[in-house]
Amino acid sequence: MMVNWLKRVLRPIYAPIVIQYRHQKAFRQQQEKIRHQVVACYESDQPIKVVIGAGLTAFDGWIATDIPAFDILKHEHWAILFQPNTIHRMLAEHVFEHLTEAQFQDFLRVARSYLAKDGRIRIAIPDGNHPDPAYIERVRPNGTGEGAHDHKVLYTCDKITRLLDHEGYEYELVEYFDAGGQFHQIDWDNADGYIKRSAEN
Repeated sequence: MMVNWLKRVLRPIYAPIVIQYRHQKAFRQQQEKIRHQVVACYESDQPIKVVIGAGLTAFDGWIATDIPAFDILKHEHWAILFQPNTIHRMLAEHVFEHLTEAQFQDFLRVARSYLAKDGRIRIAIPDGNHPDPAYIERVRPNGTGEGAHDHKVLYTCDKITRLLDHEGYEYELVEYFDAGGQFHQIDWDNADGYIKRSAEN
């Protein structure tokens, strides 16, 4: 009886400590898994290809990352997990609409330091020029679609290219609607990053 009573009294004190310890342990394990995969690429002379905000997504030959283990807004995470100028491909499907424009620009600046000489970043985001009002309602900030409550920006081809130009990136738009609602598409290679939510796929 005394032991049970003591546990009830002490639980509010030790429970948060135990929870935090478990979270920290999981965080360290996730970062160690990423580091192990990166080192394996270095040692086997394989290109380093990284999926940002992967969630449950997994592709052969790609390193799946997500927060909290890899927070692209924390420069120290980049430094812990990767060496400069070594990442050949980065893939982010429906990630950057969850950041502000300033945060996206910060990503572009730090990512440049870690891209290999011939490195590429493939970005897929909801299209603010989509002619279907129901689509726009789903994907706009605070929209009705899944996850849209956390959307910060609804990008268009003009808005995204303005930011890429500002940060000195070369780019190629592969699927997009223009300001008049006309769809444009060019051939592109899934090997540079598979985008599920695309006309191609």
